[in-house]
Amino acid sequence: MAGDRRSRDRQGGEGRGGEASPLRLIAIAVILIGLVLVSLRLLPGSPFESRAASRWGDADAPTERSTSTPGDRRTRPSPSPSPSLAPLPFVAKDLDLDIEGWYSWSVLDRRTGKIIGSKNMDETSTTASLIKAWIVADYLRRADENGQTPSDAKLADATRIIRDSDNTRAEQFYNNVGRAASIKRLISMCKLTDSSVAPDGGWSRTALSPRDTARMGNCIADGTAAGPEWTKWLLNEMRLVRGAGDFGIRKAFPAAQQKKIAIKNGWIDRTKEQEMHINCLAIGDTWTMGVMVQYPIDMGYDYGMKNCEKITEALLRPGV
Repeated sequence: MAGDRRSRDRQGGEGRGGEASPLRLIAIAVILIGLVLVSLRLLPGSPFESRAASRWGDADAPTERSTSTPGDRRTRPSPSPSPSLAPLPFVAKDLDLDIEGWYSWSVLDRRTGKIIGSKNMDETSTTASLIKAWIVADYLRRADENGQTPSDAKLADATRIIRDSDNTRAEQFYNNVGRAASIKRLISMCKLTDSSVAPDGGWSRTALSPRDTARMGNCIADGTAAGPEWTKWLLNEMRLVRGAGDFGIRKAFPAAQQKKIAIKNGWIDRTKEQEMHINCLAIGDTWTMGVMVQYPIDMGYDYGMKNCEKITEALLRPGV
């Protein structure tokens, strides 16, 4: 009996051990399968490859970007370049013209404020009638600032000063705007750097350089000189300059373009210096220009008037 019991105990023990063996095998199999799957997820190119792992450092993969942190500028599209400005009708260059005496020129780009000119563009000459454009502008702006509208008679006088260069009326306007005080306003308001009031305070001997002449032209064109109320009127009058004063810069342009260019010129024989002083101001759509010449008095007015035009022609871009 005891032997039978021990025999059954051994069989039972073997039976329990036999039952545990398949479970152990299953557990091992599960563990092995799990390890294989993990390996497949980490293996590049596997169909089970982790998507998160494939995008790590991938510049092409979409990622969410914080709205509070600026992105890398290298990933942004480059901004479109600004369209370049059309060239001015002038070419900057040194001139060596067969002209007697002294001459100087300057051009200001109204779009950028850039100035080009001769090496002596800061040297001054007496303005003569060229300064009348400022005198009329100063008168009109001050009237508007004081809430006044010039009478038709005063506007007719201003027209005569600009179109016909009337000296008597110019002197009256100059007295009205304070004489030398007006030239000081010109220098201050138009940011001139080379110019000065005449020793005697008169308008004709105001000292202006070609560079400052171009600046004064821009000051008229942008509305600073005559103010918003009268700038358009003044520029139109300057386009209608006629008679003896219609010479110089705009004459170098084709006839169709001349009508669009506002001008004011000055011409005088300086007996004290025994010189002719001829000065030209022109205002185009995108530019202003000043040209000045001095030469022996016995050569007459026409020589200088033609040389203002000659200097301009030498600077014009081909095809203008």
